[in-house]
Amino acid sequence: MEGNNDIQVIAWSEFTEPESVYPTGIHGCLADHLNSCQGVTASVSSIEDPDQGVSEEQLESADVLIWFGHVKHGDVADTSVERIVKYVKENGLGFLGLHSTHFARPFKALMETECSFRAYVENGTKGDIKVVAPDHPIAAGVSDFTIPRVEWYGEPYAVPKAETVVLAGVYDNYTELTRDGLAWTVENGRVFYLRPGHETFPIYHMPEVKKIVENAVRWLAKAT
Repeated sequence: MEGNNDIQVIAWSEFTEPESVYPTGIHGCLADHLNSCQGVTASVSSIEDPDQGVSEEQLESADVLIWFGHVKHGDVADTSVERIVKYVKENGLGFLGLHSTHFARPFKALMETECSFRAYVENGTKGDIKVVAPDHPIAAGVSDFTIPRVEWYGEPYAVPKAETVVLAGVYDNYTELTRDGLAWTVENGRVFYLRPGHETFPIYHMPEVKKIVENAVRWLAKAT
């Protein structure tokens, strides 16, 4: 935005997540955190907003789009998908996909694959998150940590080979290893997928996850 050199972020959600866990939505939770970070300004948008919250005007002024989709993937219009892909590929908009966004139409269009996992298990067991690329900017200030209750997805994950796997998760009593933070360059834009974050668990309230999101925003905006 004119006169503001902050990284401009749109945090988008269907806003179908439980209010008991995310009273202002996952997008509101993350926007609140990002607005407390130096040099970042975040706004929220949703599928119920005009132009589904991703108008030309909004994307034109944004550096990064954070996306949480879950049960309304099919409601995202072709025009919305095409607009997002254009801004990533041509204008360098950064795209951060969260958890079940692996099936979101904009993310699948950017990856050009099915983006499916082998298994989806919501058993509420713990997940141990490992930093496997400690020198990557998204890992700055982040150490290995544990998420007390998770839904885990099982490999293989049908996406193009990542430029960098930043995070990996160990689940189900150390029987499952999943790539949990993957980074790509898609033409002029950058894309990061963060797998942890089921909407019924307070994962996005965790300081470690908020730090990863903040770091990802800066990397996606090409500020790091």
